[in-house]
Amino acid sequence: MDGYDAVLIYDGECPYCSVAARTLEALDDVGAISWYDDTAQAFLEAQFGETPFAMFLVDSRRERVYAGRSAAEELADRAGTPGIVGSLVRQNYDRIAKVVGVASGRGRDPDDYHEIYPLGGDAAGLFDRLVAAASEPPESIA
Repeated sequence: MDGYDAVLIYDGECPYCSVAARTLEALDDVGAISWYDDTAQAFLEAQFGETPFAMFLVDSRRERVYAGRSAAEELADRAGTPGIVGSLVRQNYDRIAKVVGVASGRGRDPDDYHEIYPLGGDAAGLFDRLVAAASEPPESIA
């Protein structure tokens, strides 16, 4: 699909994260791209002036970038899970990320980005590139 309203940037080397990203196929307006993809790196640099290692949900329609706990909660809400599930995911995000990191052998913890940020102008200009990259599923979830 090429009409995504939002794109998830996730840890493409984490098998558990990749499985979660694959479930987004049920959400017609959300694509997914690996954090390691050059397009994701360019977007993060434009948005934050650096490339923080975290999960991000970039929503062009709402002109927002959800990060870490906020991204997890927003995805749970969009997936139609009860509100309490989104709250539990948000409250336990750090613990979940640590367990997944250990289980997948990831050698780093996510950076401390958990807020909802306004989508910056330079980063907004790269959204179509994120959509194009998300239209091609990464090998890890293909």
